[in-house]
Amino acid sequence: MLGERVTTEITRTKDAQGFSKNKDAAKEGGEVAGNARKDAEKRIGKPISINGNYLEEPEKRKRKQVS
Repeated sequence: MLGERVTTEITRTKDAQGFSKNKDAAKEGGEVAGNARKDAEKRIGKPISINGNYLEEPEKRKRKQVS
């Protein structure tokens, strides 16, 4: 969520138009989010992203089976 928001702001601020400029903005936004995650993990002393955070089966696939 942070990466997407930062990417949007970078894109608007730099008035990025075209694939390559938007790609660069996305890389910058991802870098900001990655750095924030690493800093948070360093401060709390444990990883934020662990295997337990992920769904075994995506919700979209589950809904298809029920219908």
